[in-house]
Amino acid sequence: MGDLILYIFFSLVAILSFMLLKKPQQRANLPPGSMGWPYIGETLRLYSQNPDVFFSTRQRRYGEIVKTHILGCPCVMLASPEAAWFVLVTQAHLFKPTYPPSKEQLIGRWALFFHQGSYHLQMRKLVQGSLSLDVIRNLVPDIGAIAAACLESWSGGHVISTFHELKKFTFDVAILTIFGNLDTWNKEQLKENYFILDKGYNSFPTSLPGTLFSKSASARRRLSKILSSIIKERKEERSVQKGLLGCLLNSRDENGQILTDDQIADNIIGVLFAAQDTTASMLTWILKYIHDDPKLLAATRCEQKAIYKSNGGGNQPLTWAQTKNMAVTQKVIMESLRMASIISFTYREAVDDVYYKGYLIPKGWKVLPMFRNIHHNPDFFSDPYKFDPSRFEAGPLKPNTFMPFGTGVHSCPGNEVAKLEMLIFIHYAVTKFRWEVVGSKTNGVQYQPFPVPEKGLPAKFWKEC
Repeated sequence: MGDLILYIFFSLVAILSFMLLKKPQQRANLPPGSMGWPYIGETLRLYSQNPDVFFSTRQRRYGEIVKTHILGCPCVMLASPEAAWFVLVTQAHLFKPTYPPSKEQLIGRWALFFHQGSYHLQMRKLVQGSLSLDVIRNLVPDIGAIAAACLESWSGGHVISTFHELKKFTFDVAILTIFGNLDTWNKEQLKENYFILDKGYNSFPTSLPGTLFSKSASARRRLSKILSSIIKERKEERSVQKGLLGCLLNSRDENGQILTDDQIADNIIGVLFAAQDTTASMLTWILKYIHDDPKLLAATRCEQKAIYKSNGGGNQPLTWAQTKNMAVTQKVIMESLRMASIISFTYREAVDDVYYKGYLIPKGWKVLPMFRNIHHNPDFFSDPYKFDPSRFEAGPLKPNTFMPFGTGVHSCPGNEVAKLEMLIFIHYAVTKFRWEVVGSKTNGVQYQPFPVPEKGLPAKFWKEC
């Protein structure tokens, strides 16, 4: 007992001495907030409650610049448009993207969102080029066919997990944008192994046999082999290659160097990861929001039925021009992006000591621009927790108050194809099907890690007569 008391005493002396030796300026200028328990910080509080509650209570108590300690890292949360712009745009060179090593291991270290500088710029241009408006406008009939087949498989009145099924839809669209035409066997092998990888992506990173992470790591190795085989086959074809894979295969840097197979594979998996869960989550929320508002559903259906009738009752495919003439549906999507805020925040790391509004952000600290808090701030959006698409009729928003796809050099390069997917899927859903949410009186939210309705929104779908 005496040894324990001495140990605690000397530990407290050591901690006190360390605090006294720190620069007075650094101690005085850290943002307000609580660092929680030693090492654990406030991690348990964050993951034991709705993240909205965690962040909003701290913002009300401390203001728009708050320090905390999450997952073993000291952090600064920033919840103003000006702060997000400072970190992500004007002073982006002072903050690097940061991810846990386990995420990099499962996606691949060459994926563009793990990088800065010339390599990141090169890869971003390639991804954006493969998903440009001139490219995706030609994909409308193919995406429409995937959406129609997906909805058809749901019909019959059996209960499905909407989010789970929509992940299959967004995966198939991602395969289309990456590979163009891909044979069924390779597509199914990619899907099977990617879903195993995805299941363990946010699990505790241990290599013990049988764990989710271990299974994900094994699936990642199998994905590398499958992609290597596809890459080899495409190189041997020597034909004009389309999609992202074609852009990657044809790329040359300023020195004329081509990308390695590992670089190509890592960026393909990175795009699959970025394209699947986020868009599936968003579509799940959209189906819930319009289901819960009969007037909004009627208005959306009326708009889409007019397009459907002009296409001979669905005998002709949806066109690019028609997707640009969906004013009601566009506002539904915009408000859903704001309300659900799938990307609640993003992680950056200070590469040097940075001062912002008189506060010090020490080198190595994580920085979290809080998109969700900005999107739900009543100063920018009146009655922010009410779903109201009409708020996007009132003219331009205040700058940097609406950032569903992030902002700056690391914003989502595939945002246009994501919005196109949503428009096309909604068109087929409301013109040819009706659905009923099972347990619609509950409004629970799950975070996995993106927010989705509880249990993935169980629902029944029927084909309209």
